[in-house]
Amino acid sequence: MTELPRNPGEPLDLERVRGIRVNKSAAERRAASIGTRRTVKKQWQAAWLLRALTLIDLTTLSGDDTPGNVRRLCAKARHPLRPDLVDALGVGHLAPTVGAVCVYHQLVATAVEALEGSGIPVAAVSTGFPAGLSPFRQRVEEIGASVKAGAREIDIVITRGHVLTGNWQALYDEVQAFRDACGEAHLKVILATGELATLTNVARASWVAMQAGADFIKTSTGKEGVNATLPVSLAMVRQIREYQAHTGFSVGYKPAGGIRTAKQALEFLLLMNEELGREWLDPHLFRFGASSLLTDIERQLEMYVTGRYAAAHHHPMP
Repeated sequence: MTELPRNPGEPLDLERVRGIRVNKSAAERRAASIGTRRTVKKQWQAAWLLRALTLIDLTTLSGDDTPGNVRRLCAKARHPLRPDLVDALGVGHLAPTVGAVCVYHQLVATAVEALEGSGIPVAAVSTGFPAGLSPFRQRVEEIGASVKAGAREIDIVITRGHVLTGNWQALYDEVQAFRDACGEAHLKVILATGELATLTNVARASWVAMQAGADFIKTSTGKEGVNATLPVSLAMVRQIREYQAHTGFSVGYKPAGGIRTAKQALEFLLLMNEELGREWLDPHLFRFGASSLLTDIERQLEMYVTGRYAAAHHHPMP
């Protein structure tokens, strides 16, 4: 798939934002039906899991990150499946890789060097991640520094207080400034949905972020008490659908935090396929923010190939 035209954003429409409502009970019922009305098995499940693998932003955001473990993560990103599984699945010609590697700013240059020639982009978390409460000028400068170091994607966090107080103009101005600072790098806007109180707030913040020029909207930092959930995802992807119908521009979606199993990944893929269509099952429009998901996908693919599960420690992450 060729790269899509970027969402340029549009002027903030406060009347439209304030008119957005989400019925929590209906959203929860719809989300609960994902995975119960339709299942994928055997070779179809293997194919969906291979697709999920290519959508992972392989992530390390720990206080003890070092250049060494980031290089090991990048090596895994280049070759996410063991060679024997690649051969058994017959996908060597596809050379599957993950969607991106996501790190703190200090390790962007290390990741860029380790991924040179792979085509895998480096994503940097920025703007005072995870709380987003550092001085505004400092947050903007962080973005510029990561782009200068070679990051092609920037995952920013918003000021949650703007959402909780309904200050949509301030949120719009903030995200627009971050988008300007990104230049050619793609902007992923983390809403920290577990801290936004209501699904209506989540949906309104999603719309404002897209009007301000977000290339992706993302659920969580992974550091909140509640991270990616299916009801939250439903609220967000339906705003993406409305935005595309309204503007003609496609915005990507990234659930992050707490997605650890292949079964969970399949549920999110089914949701995307049903709500937005198969074209969204592409790295240009969908990513998983995950550090351990790859381990379970590899285990499930080994089960498909060999008929038995390997222990998780046989598929260690770097």
